[in-house]
Amino acid sequence: MNQMSPIGADWQAQQRAARIGTADLLARLGLAPADFPHGVVAAPEFPLSVPPHYLSLIAPGDPRDPLLLQVLACGEEALPQPGRLTDPLAEADYRAAPGLLRKYRSRALLIASGACAIHCRYCFRRHYDYGDTMLTRAREAEALAAIAADPAIDEVILSGGDPLSLTDARLAAQVEALADIPHLTTLRLHSRTLVAIPDRVTDGLLSLLAGTRLKPVIVLHSNHPAELSDTVAAAMARLRGAGVTLLNQSVLLAGINDAAETLAAHSRRLFAIGVLPYYVHLTDPVAGAAHFDVDEGRARAIEAELRGLLPGYLVPRFVREVPGRDSKTPLSALPDQRSPR
Repeated sequence: MNQMSPIGADWQAQQRAARIGTADLLARLGLAPADFPHGVVAAPEFPLSVPPHYLSLIAPGDPRDPLLLQVLACGEEALPQPGRLTDPLAEADYRAAPGLLRKYRSRALLIASGACAIHCRYCFRRHYDYGDTMLTRAREAEALAAIAADPAIDEVILSGGDPLSLTDARLAAQVEALADIPHLTTLRLHSRTLVAIPDRVTDGLLSLLAGTRLKPVIVLHSNHPAELSDTVAAAMARLRGAGVTLLNQSVLLAGINDAAETLAAHSRRLFAIGVLPYYVHLTDPVAGAAHFDVDEGRARAIEAELRGLLPGYLVPRFVREVPGRDSKTPLSALPDQRSPR
């Protein structure tokens, strides 16, 4: 299905409507817990959040639908998962100020919001303590001062949660404060909301991004071609018209997109709607998400096959984020576990 809704619809109402119980979600799709190998779980600590647009793209009656499996709390989450972490990227080690993470020399990351329109079950921040670490109005001055004090920083990344869960007014206040820092040149926003609620592309957001002196970049978080509806395509066109550079990053997910043909179709669809494939991330070892892992050997094979299916500019970089390293680590630079030691 493909839910078409007019640009400018009440995205905040859609965000509120995203909170849905497991039983309600399954009932709407004509499914039951018994349709899943390990059943389903309630997961109150990380409850379901599935906006109406995204729900409309899920095929009814199909327990293997690749969009459903990203948002449904399946019973695998409750199985023993040795070696899994609640802070898999050791982000607590990179807190430079309240709401500010400093992993890389030229970039700083602001946890702009703790909210997200859609709760992806593989999320590496599913256990994150946003109350203690999120940027708030009271903490903002300290974080901005830390960025202003370091001229090596030329790009600020707004993350979360999802920065586009903020109102246009709140987001504008953050962007205007960043634009007042002379050595910043680039503003990057990472967002899954644009796939889940494409109506988030409001006139106010477009005006903000077109009007800032900072170069705006949005990194879309999409994992499967079925997510890229005509409504999402229209939203991307509006963003491009405002001068926004559009990239996409995906996560390689078992049973969802771990096939070269699927990723090739995804890259082609992204390109058709004006978004350039950027990264495919291997999963992080977050507690509750081991069932999404694709082993590195299979990932290497998928990446190699993808290079034979697509022109180079449509092949995203396969990477893993390794705590302590000063950049994402390409899959090709990781030790090949298939090789003799």
